[in-house]
Amino acid sequence: MTGHHCDKIKGANTELDLDHNIMDEILAPIRDAFEGQIDFHGQRLAELLSTVLLIISGAVSFIIGYTYKDIYLTLWSGLAGTLFTAFVVVPPWPVYNRNPEKWLGSKANPGITVDGVKVQ
Repeated sequence: MTGHHCDKIKGANTELDLDHNIMDEILAPIRDAFEGQIDFHGQRLAELLSTVLLIISGAVSFIIGYTYKDIYLTLWSGLAGTLFTAFVVVPPWPVYNRNPEKWLGSKANPGITVDGVKVQ
């Protein structure tokens, strides 16, 4: 009876593994999109764009508010400029990953040494 119970558990694990693999295949593109792979040149470009776009949106908001003498219009146009900047800078657009770094591969099983003792 115990062996039969273990077979059911083993079968359940296989079904769960199958469901898990299907979900991994479905969620992989979404996970990759949110992972945020950008290179160092992309980071510099994103920082430059955010600075320039925020300065421009702030100046335009100030001019709009001064021209129309409306603080609400100033704040809403500033918010629109900030949201536009976030849309341009925050997602990991492909333009931010044109020069990916070549990372060194890892050794097979180097282990970790703490105070001269190798730890797994």
